[in-house]
Amino acid sequence: MGKKLVIVESPAKAKTIKKYLGKDVEVLASYGHVRDLLPKEGAVDTAKDFEMKYQVIDRNSKHVDAIVKAMKKADSLYLATDPDREGEAISWHLYELLKKRGALKDKETHRVVFHEITKQAVNDAVAHPRELSMSLVNAQQARRALDYLVGFTLSPLLWKKVRRGLSAGRVQSPALRMIVERELEIEAFVAKEYWSIEADAIADKKDFQAKLTYFEDEKLSQFSVTDEKQSAKVVKTLEKAAQGKLLVSNVEKKQRKRNPAAPFTTSTLQQEASRKLGFGAQRTMSIAQQLYEGVDTGEGAVGLITYMRTDSVTLAQEALDEIRGFIAEKYGQKMVPAKPQEYKTKSKNAQEAHEAIRPTSVLRTPENMKAYLSADQLKLYTLVWQRTMASQMVHATLNTVAVDLACGKGNTFRANGSTVVNPGFMSVYLEDKDDSASSDKDEKLLPPMEVGQVVDLKAIRPEQHFTEPPPRYSEASLVRSLEEHDIGRPSTYASIISTLVQREYVEIINKRFHPTDVGRVVGKFLVNHFTKYVDYNFTAELEDELDAVARGEEEWVPLLRKFWGPFKEQVETKDKEVQRSDVTQELLDEDCPKCGKKLSSRLGRSGRFIGCTGYPECDYTRNIDGEETTNNEPEVVEGRKCPKCGSDLWIRTGRYGKFIGCSSYPKCKHIESLEQPANTGVECPQCHKGEILTRKSRRGKVFYSCSEYPDCDYALWNEPLKEPCPKCNWPILTLKTTKSRGTEKVCPQKDCDYSEKVES
Repeated sequence: MGKKLVIVESPAKAKTIKKYLGKDVEVLASYGHVRDLLPKEGAVDTAKDFEMKYQVIDRNSKHVDAIVKAMKKADSLYLATDPDREGEAISWHLYELLKKRGALKDKETHRVVFHEITKQAVNDAVAHPRELSMSLVNAQQARRALDYLVGFTLSPLLWKKVRRGLSAGRVQSPALRMIVERELEIEAFVAKEYWSIEADAIADKKDFQAKLTYFEDEKLSQFSVTDEKQSAKVVKTLEKAAQGKLLVSNVEKKQRKRNPAAPFTTSTLQQEASRKLGFGAQRTMSIAQQLYEGVDTGEGAVGLITYMRTDSVTLAQEALDEIRGFIAEKYGQKMVPAKPQEYKTKSKNAQEAHEAIRPTSVLRTPENMKAYLSADQLKLYTLVWQRTMASQMVHATLNTVAVDLACGKGNTFRANGSTVVNPGFMSVYLEDKDDSASSDKDEKLLPPMEVGQVVDLKAIRPEQHFTEPPPRYSEASLVRSLEEHDIGRPSTYASIISTLVQREYVEIINKRFHPTDVGRVVGKFLVNHFTKYVDYNFTAELEDELDAVARGEEEWVPLLRKFWGPFKEQVETKDKEVQRSDVTQELLDEDCPKCGKKLSSRLGRSGRFIGCTGYPECDYTRNIDGEETTNNEPEVVEGRKCPKCGSDLWIRTGRYGKFIGCSSYPKCKHIESLEQPANTGVECPQCHKGEILTRKSRRGKVFYSCSEYPDCDYALWNEPLKEPCPKCNWPILTLKTTKSRGTEKVCPQKDCDYSEKVES
């Protein structure tokens, strides 16, 4: 057969599958993408049928060289990157690079795909290779070209009209629109008062509650009782009619079924990990990648879950057989449905060739894997394992009861309750819901009651309520909304969210997305001037067309041509027509108290503020909260002068809060933190002049650097220790803490691997 060379993306994946293949097989990693577009304008040549100009990614050039070298000694190439469009594109880029360098002459090239990293799956894939799918490659090229064209064309316009450093993306912009529009809904919301009337009663020596549903023969709606005076009047009438007793007028009993949730797709995994574990989408996908690529279980590395980027809810027949057998053994045959549970995907473009996310073997229970997994890995693996098991168990059976209680003529209270007859799948797993109402009226147990029975009334009480605005998006609800609108694909949700946060368009407060002032301005600009391109339907239709390219039903160049012409024209028109002031300022119906001209809300470096439209002749400004800032004398730092030019130092306010800056700015640009750094007492090992100080980055993260900065640029993320390294004699060690290894003393030198466990 000759020597085979197998290429995968990551070293972890390479290490795992290496043990499944023979000695005549070498497995190397590309370390992700090997080529990308040139990072400059013109990388996609719109005049030459969108010809794309690629270059090798610098950080991966040495890995490409190693692959080329190994290929010259091999007889055949097996490209085993991930089973999706992105993985197909990585394989194609590798193939093109190897061909260009003459490493594939007279050698066979195969594409192999597996959705789980197990011995059988890997060997089956190698035994049944296929050719590269140019439809998938072109779909990925089209996606990359669209993102590039939008970014390189729209972002410079944002720099001109809003501020430098901003960016716009084909998919991130509709997501930003969602968050901004939800915030505007919340701000425009006016709470409405309403009251409910509750009864506390007792039957068979057990307390229970009921809610008034009919009053004087009229069915009550949410706003039937709207103030305290009205509620008091209703209570008084009911108390008089009841005389301390309620009569059971109707008992309605039903039995209902509750079905399990489908096994995980990418989006449902991200949603449930957010709700149950508090994991962000990026964190979830990173841990899932580790579980997929392989974990050492004592007998070598093995992939614990199937491929985690999927929108399919189907399970392989062999997996179903194993799951049903395990359920019968562990929970009893009565917990196994007569035939496997089947689910239909909600995504119209789901790749059904993929499976849902599941354990590669349910026999590897979370209890058995606990010793081999980090805390986060175990939490996510347990979630996948439980969801998969529950998806193939019998439904839960619940008895529900509704009791109507008469309170005099024409007045009725209703009590609801339920009992679980057979928990079924609920004994293993129950899906969480986003922003679900806290009401648990149907989960309460009611005492047994019969028609005609008289129960004791303890009290009738009015309860005040107010309507609430729609909740801000959490990561889970945003992912669900993106999926419902067909915006993006499973592999893009995490990057969409991280981009919005990194660009400071949104901030996460109490696990909810709040748009920043910049995010609001950018969102409004895009909605007002690029309405079509942030429209949810337009974005979804474009995703449909990309999927059609992947299926070989459409050509990618005509798709790009159809998009590019109108988009470029729109950008050029808005560049001429729209002024920066139109975007960053909003005229207020209020006169300047200083000069009488109109005031406007503006976007400044530190966020929104109110300023006079007569600027610079009139310098009146105030904060959004009403505090005037005009003519405020800067606070001078007493007893110190600028170390660079000798001028006074002032306490200024910037986008990251207060800091010390030179009064001669912009001639002198000296700045320093308002909070003076603490001295660790450790001499700098690089310059031997300064000492290591504890500092904070502008985002609040602690780091350590030399007091002689900028003359010495030595810096560390871990706390320095005044101890030389026993292995390489570097003057200091550092204290490093990780979840997987705990706290250790480690050498900060990259080429030294010294570490020593430190007890808590």
